[in-house]
Amino acid sequence: MANYHFIAIGGAVMHQLALHLKAEGNEVSGSDDIIFEPAMTNLKHAGILPTSFGWYPEKINHNIDAVILGMHAKDDNPELIKAEELGLKIYSFPEFFYQQCKEKTRIAIAGSHGKTSITSMIMHIFKNYDKRFDYLVGAKLDGFKYMVSTSKDNDYAIIEADEYLTSPLDLRSKFLHYFPQIAIISGIAWDHINVFPTFDSYLETFRKFIASIQPDGYLIYNQEDKELRNLVQSVDTKHIQLIPYSPFDAVIENEAVKIKYEGQSFPIEVFGKHNLSNLKAAFEVGKLANIDVKDILNSFQTFKGAAKRLECIYQDNANKITIYRDFAHAPSKVNATVQAVREKYSNRKMIAFFELHTYSSLQENFICQYAHTLDVADVQFIYIDAEALKIKNKENFDPNWLKEQFANDKIIVLKDKADIIQHLKQAITQNCVVLLMSSGNIANIQIEEILHS
Repeated sequence: MANYHFIAIGGAVMHQLALHLKAEGNEVSGSDDIIFEPAMTNLKHAGILPTSFGWYPEKINHNIDAVILGMHAKDDNPELIKAEELGLKIYSFPEFFYQQCKEKTRIAIAGSHGKTSITSMIMHIFKNYDKRFDYLVGAKLDGFKYMVSTSKDNDYAIIEADEYLTSPLDLRSKFLHYFPQIAIISGIAWDHINVFPTFDSYLETFRKFIASIQPDGYLIYNQEDKELRNLVQSVDTKHIQLIPYSPFDAVIENEAVKIKYEGQSFPIEVFGKHNLSNLKAAFEVGKLANIDVKDILNSFQTFKGAAKRLECIYQDNANKITIYRDFAHAPSKVNATVQAVREKYSNRKMIAFFELHTYSSLQENFICQYAHTLDVADVQFIYIDAEALKIKNKENFDPNWLKEQFANDKIIVLKDKADIIQHLKQAITQNCVVLLMSSGNIANIQIEEILHS
């Protein structure tokens, strides 16, 4: 067993790795200057919550086998400087995960959207058919204790491969550390503009990712994505095999979705063209793992999705009121999610609520990318949290200007929690579906607060 110290232990995935390593019998410590829920409670229950916030170089000593560095830390972090002075092993999260699974068949799921969903779909297939695997996924999944897990005995590693930066010491994309034998790219839509200021700089990191696929490996890619198709055609892929994919055919009957495949129907819980595409990507991986095609399709019938990915959080069958929440934040994700709900619930009143929350979504020169993304909903709301603006040093946006950026003058711009509750309560009626989209917390509103008493 080893002794690990985490610099910036409170990160969503960082703290999950800390929990896993602690559960495996290792000594684990960590520091951070701020920790949010659920990381706070999770770390406390595991006995590894820092006793106080801040950075304490005295925690760093020669008894530590490795330091794991989170992106939240800065390059002048006192604990990092001390670790460098002592010559300790310092790993970024992706570097550490690679070390744990470098002898395994690595499956890396990349792309601007759908990574978490595809990763969780593949994990579901493999679990159903007793394939042994390490995993790294960006959401808490039913049936899995942590968001990250490794074991010496596993044959595969299923990795949600993010293009965001690795660490303060390594400004490459995280996914360039995994060197997969099987890679998926779900699509390309310019994201993280604070890191990739031009579209070509964004494309360049995906070019490098394709080059990192191991010789005789596989690239499974969404052939319906024009930018991705052009990218694949423009790079050297002689060292790998290409597997293009497109969405499954499906039908919707009485708000129920069924995949059509070789003359048979397979009912599924998830819906929307983007999810039919995600399922096809996972399907191709299942085939490469020598799982029978019908077994893969049967496993899809019990897949309910990942947390905050078109997750049904309220259902009133008597009044036909359904509420979903979704992590959608980039324009392509918002558009796909809204379209999916509209398609499934074509006979219901649809309410779309979107919180602008990420760095990219709050950039004046980027918001126009959201034009028409909410149009197919019957009622449309936009909300920006004042605290999120403050953190990003932004002034509040003029509501009329926001409507112009979204190219939709029907949009209602909400200003605070009370305003949200009032408008949603008024909008929610019988025979209605509500879609709440945010990578934030929507002012910590509880479902009960927006339903009629």
